[in-house]
Amino acid sequence: MAKFELKLPKMGESVAEATINTWLKDIGDRIEVDESVVEISTDKVDSDVPSEVSGILIEKMFDADAVVEVGQTFAIIETDADVREPSLEVSVEKEDKSAVKPSNNQSSDEIDALEATVSAAKSFVASVSSNSNRFYSPLVKNIAKKEGISQAELDQISGSGKDGRVTKTDILDYLDNRQNTQPTSNDNKPAVANPIVSTPSNFINIEATSMQSETAQSNSSSDEIIEMTRMGKLVAKHMMNSVQTSAHVQSFIEVDVTKVWNWRNKIKAKFQESYGMKITFTPIFMEAVAKALTLHPMLNISVDGDHIIKHKSINLGMATALADGNLIVPVIKQADQLNLMGLTKRVNDLAVRARNNQLNPDDVQDGTYTVTNVGGFGSIMGTPIINQPQVGILALGNIRKVPSVIETEAGDFIGIRQKMFLSHSYDHRVVNGALGGQFIKTVKELLESWDENRPI
Repeated sequence: MAKFELKLPKMGESVAEATINTWLKDIGDRIEVDESVVEISTDKVDSDVPSEVSGILIEKMFDADAVVEVGQTFAIIETDADVREPSLEVSVEKEDKSAVKPSNNQSSDEIDALEATVSAAKSFVASVSSNSNRFYSPLVKNIAKKEGISQAELDQISGSGKDGRVTKTDILDYLDNRQNTQPTSNDNKPAVANPIVSTPSNFINIEATSMQSETAQSNSSSDEIIEMTRMGKLVAKHMMNSVQTSAHVQSFIEVDVTKVWNWRNKIKAKFQESYGMKITFTPIFMEAVAKALTLHPMLNISVDGDHIIKHKSINLGMATALADGNLIVPVIKQADQLNLMGLTKRVNDLAVRARNNQLNPDDVQDGTYTVTNVGGFGSIMGTPIINQPQVGILALGNIRKVPSVIETEAGDFIGIRQKMFLSHSYDHRVVNGALGGQFIKTVKELLESWDENRPI
């Protein structure tokens, strides 16, 4: 029978590994060519891995949340359509008498108790198996075995998966509320109080009693315990790594964007009518940042140990907030080679696909500098954390209508202007204060010299 090893494909120049998010197929399921088998995560992007062959999934090499390297086998597919579904029964080998062999310090009562515990645990493990009417995945059975759920109790759990199958989420939700649920069992099996059963092939740790007391303790508090999402964990790790790696320092500057404001208000209706999309301030700011980086190329760098990598391409990361509160940074490649129309199309495309979870792994790779808009949430400025391995990130503050001193040949007067703050965080290991300040001063000058008669 032909077996095919499904390997993790290459997904980008700098992607070396991925995290398994969700298995889309269970063992025994039929898979067609190009049908998705598993959902994976690379840094911040979710994507599916399709099958290269048709057949039956017979083995999962990793559980959910496991990290798999590029090129590593993560599933086995039997390409013979007549292959029988593999047996999923959990068996326990014949009791190893040496496991309960008395020592000099053990009484006969202790030995009898240990033997009874082993016997009870063996009968319990054998009971957690798939019956003739319902399929249970190895992961679900593993959790049931570990948490002390009998077969009768397992059969009562409502399944939300395909054909009513019990998923990992279903059984974990059941465990969260289990202290108020009395399991129904006709087996009349003896209670097992957290035994450790030794067999020739493995060790089985059943923690039903400790699990119940721990759950009851956590639920007795009025505080809500929320587990971080997978993406939240990745973002947290990425942020901590950046703070521990780079010597963060900030420079701030106020910019009069009245000309930009007036120009956009004048052309935005015609722009949407002509091109079928909105023009926001983001592509305008991106254009200014790209031009400033061409003038200050030592900010378009990254650090590799004791070496500085000076990038030829200006690839601007665009921090985008998601509906679930997380953040993702799609990248505008070759931003300095795009005109305002090209930047607008690229910004809108990436923003829409980011919010709909449709980005590809390549869309978040190879950024050389990042821009984030803290003004979208009303903040006038911020101190953003550098997106490693870059050395700089620019935060755009909220545009505000403020009174301002205006200098003219006829004298100074007070006028109403549209102003904003730029906050520049940069890595002081390789970027000094002069360069960090000159860069945002250049961005300021480019925005304040905007041509209000510029054609679309």
